Amino acid sequence: MQKNNVINIGRQAMRPSRFFVMLNKVRHRFATQKGRHSINENLKWLEDNCIDLKEFAMSLDAKLWREAELVSELLEKRASGILNSIEYELGGGGAYPFLHFITRYIEPDTIVETGVAAGFSSSAFLSAIKANGRGKLFSSDFPYFRIPNPEKYIGIVVEEKLRDGWELYIEGDKNNIPQILSNTNEIDIFHYDSDKSYSGREFAVSSVIGSLSSRGVLIMDDIQDNSFFYDYVEDTKPESWHVFKFLGKYVGIAGKLTRRST
Repeated sequence: MQKNNVINIGRQAMRPSRFFVMLNKVRHRFATQKGRHSINENLKWLEDNCIDLKEFAMSLDAKLWREAELVSELLEKRASGILNSIEYELGGGGAYPFLHFITRYIEPDTIVETGVAAGFSSSAFLSAIKANGRGKLFSSDFPYFRIPNPEKYIGIVVEEKLRDGWELYIEGDKNNIPQILSNTNEIDIFHYDSDKSYSGREFAVSSVIGSLSSRGVLIMDDIQDNSFFYDYVEDTKPESWHVFKFLGKYVGIAGKLTRRST
């Protein structure tokens, strides 16, 4: 580990609330369970159930999907310029064309997401909220503690003009989610893209599931890492669920996509 990384980690660990989040991240990485199904069983289930994202979205609303593609192209171009100007790798976004699309399609009042990083998913949600003329995004994240001044990089690609409908919490899911829930009523979209461990997913979903609205939708990234989504579908038997691929990784969605009543 580079000397600068050690210094940056030490600075973050000096803050008690951050130290315990960092400790839990390390513990989960090495000790977490993989779920009821093996990695191979999970991958086979995902492969067997995977559908084409574009075809699915086009079948619902082709015009909105084309809009989502255009917005995503503009986001990628803007983000590329910003991210190429800094020396740190902040990671990409999770299925952001679909996130813009689904937000435009169901017109939610409240969206909760975990995992912001550079802000691709946040930008997708917020651009759709602006186009809808309604809605609010609550985001949970934790600074990337290996780099200096990590807070300033959270959501760095999100345009200033989109930030009015955004509340950002940065003390880790176990601290952030209870705060977010205390500031929301029903949640229409819950997008999970933070701690990839089984226990991390279990904590977040069990915390939020009771607050999902009658048309609430759960979206979960990187579901190939363990069988949490597979187990969730088996246990809860949602009315509708789908699996698709984005940038080589699997994304799961549970809940019927219902347009707002006029």
